[in-house]
Amino acid sequence: MSQIQAPHAPATEVAVPSLNSPHMRRILASSFIGSAIEFYDFILYATAASLVFNKVFFVDMAPSVALFASFATLAVGYLARPLGGIIFGHFGDKLGRKGVLITSMVMMGVASTIIGLLPPTAQVGMIAPIALIALRIIQGLAVGGEWGGAMLMALEHAPKERRGFAASFANMGGPAGAVLATLAVSAVSTLPNEAFLAWGWRIPFIASLGLVAIGLVIRLKVTESPLFLALEDEAEEKKIPLMQVLTKYPKSVIMGTLVGMSSYTVQGLMTVWAISYVVEDAGMDRTAVLNVKAVGATLTILGVWLAARYSDKLGRRPVMMFGIVSGAVLAMPIMLMLQLGELWLFAIALFLANGLIQGTIFGPFGAFTAELFPTRIRYTGASLVYQLSSTLGAGFTPMIVAALVLFAGGSLWVVGAVWASVFVLAALAMRGIKEGKDADLAAENM
Repeated sequence: MSQIQAPHAPATEVAVPSLNSPHMRRILASSFIGSAIEFYDFILYATAASLVFNKVFFVDMAPSVALFASFATLAVGYLARPLGGIIFGHFGDKLGRKGVLITSMVMMGVASTIIGLLPPTAQVGMIAPIALIALRIIQGLAVGGEWGGAMLMALEHAPKERRGFAASFANMGGPAGAVLATLAVSAVSTLPNEAFLAWGWRIPFIASLGLVAIGLVIRLKVTESPLFLALEDEAEEKKIPLMQVLTKYPKSVIMGTLVGMSSYTVQGLMTVWAISYVVEDAGMDRTAVLNVKAVGATLTILGVWLAARYSDKLGRRPVMMFGIVSGAVLAMPIMLMLQLGELWLFAIALFLANGLIQGTIFGPFGAFTAELFPTRIRYTGASLVYQLSSTLGAGFTPMIVAALVLFAGGSLWVVGAVWASVFVLAALAMRGIKEGKDADLAAENM
């Protein structure tokens, strides 16, 4: 299989000389906190889709059908993510990274707050689920633009030998937001069930406005990417970034997406579908399950941190391949642990999936995607790969797996088989991508 070469050129890379300077620390904090806030809102919806929306917005349906409908609205948000990546990526590559990041954060915060204020279907009829879907689309568009910009602001300021670690701050922000969202839902889930479903679940959504205000204060103080400011070739300015990505780097998009799908398949399975499965089907305590999920997300942060640091030393490919192989090998054992229906086994399964498998793949993934594309189209290219990975890997997984379990009569073996197949495909795709750790990101379009 021919290998995809990351862009190289003899140009001198523009970067802040150290990650320890006050300015660089501010950039890394902005990348981490901004991403955490965006994914707090996005994962908050996913958690509510597992536990709440089927009972509030999809009433008068059989429980399995209502849950399927709830997961379908979740998938709609993931469908919007690639579009958000394209739209925000276009303006990020044309106008700069900073402005689009501020816009995406405001969009997400407003949409989440309105979700928290939506009346239930029992009060306003079909207006409620329709509005929920529309707001989920806005969330998908916003988060589609967030990650690429947050990751690139850190990576494009960083010295070459620390790019993987710098880019991982956006990746660590995702599970940090998941921890915050899970703990927020866990706290209100201690309310009596009637109160939780009536108003308790709304509190974490409405609280999003305060988090966005904090994020904006930090983000407004960050300077524009030096690599973006260094662009000088006016001839390329008239070209559409998306068309350049699709015509010049189609293999990078396809192979990068297949690799990224592995991490997101784990996320969709273990942090969305499995939560509903162990609470509704296995009868585990809702609050205990959410607390386990929060610990699992914390382990993801640790896994991302370690994997990113080692990727700067060993390369992106060997570190990510370790996670991919681990995922293929552990797919069936993890499904067995879920089916046995014990909380401690669920915890082990989730910790392996989040900390070891997802963390190891996701840690270097920011630098991995960025190194596939030159500066002029990097926001669009990296965002497209990331968001396609999330949509195909996580967006449809809960819905598909719910249907597969029904087809298999409650057995989870078919889920494990699908999971392992996705990881085998990712391993094959990784073979077609050449190591980009030493690529010079100051290289222009070739």
